[in-house]
Amino acid sequence: MVARGERVVSRLRAAGCVFAEEEAAVLIEAAGSEADLEAMVARRVAGEPLEYVVGWAEFAGRRFVVEPGVFVPRHRTELLVTLAAGFARAGDVVLDLCCGSGALGATVAAEVAGVELHAADVDPVAVRCARRNVPGEVYEGDLFEPVPERLRGRVAVLISNVPYVPTGEVALLPPEAREYEPREALDGGADGLDVLRRVVAQAPEWLAPGGRVLFETSEGQAEPAVAAVARAGLEARVAESEDLGATVVVGRKPLLHKE
Repeated sequence: MVARGERVVSRLRAAGCVFAEEEAAVLIEAAGSEADLEAMVARRVAGEPLEYVVGWAEFAGRRFVVEPGVFVPRHRTELLVTLAAGFARAGDVVLDLCCGSGALGATVAAEVAGVELHAADVDPVAVRCARRNVPGEVYEGDLFEPVPERLRGRVAVLISNVPYVPTGEVALLPPEAREYEPREALDGGADGLDVLRRVVAQAPEWLAPGGRVLFETSEGQAEPAVAAVARAGLEARVAESEDLGATVVVGRKPLLHKE
């Protein structure tokens, strides 16, 4: 067993895997046979994301199904989910837009019992995957378009992990991201904020008074993202985690409309 583990680690390390020991342990655990292990190691060495190879991703201490072609949740996004769970209460409507695998909304639902969870994504592959993870309704369509009208004005927590990589920087991403993950889950337009602006512009119509919208950006995008939130009439603040390398912008709908 030890020798097998060492061989796997050696192959992964030679392929450039930074966390070769950890990945080897995951692959060995997931493999049902030596043949399975060989096939899985070969896929990983070829550059396929580990999560696609084993069929799941660990996020916020839980495992979620991740199918090939679906955006893999990043650990830095745990800041967004921690904040969202802190805002949510039992009975609240939580909406996860651009949900991908559904891991973010599902984590909030696991942390806060009794929330009413809804999720949506434009990609049918992501929707199929999310339906395996999300304890709630999952819709297929562009942003708010497929969300039931009955939720308008009732959303207490809106999670929107929008793509925010500027188009010109997509080519600079690690190969396992740019070659395997869907481009629409990565490319946020010229400055990376195109989808964010669309979400923020419509968010006030869907948020309940005092409701919040949360999305991740890079540190350098925080200022223009906050400006977009303010233009939509929402109160904005920025939360950061040095440990996770994460920046999250939070917009809050005022409790009372100002005339």
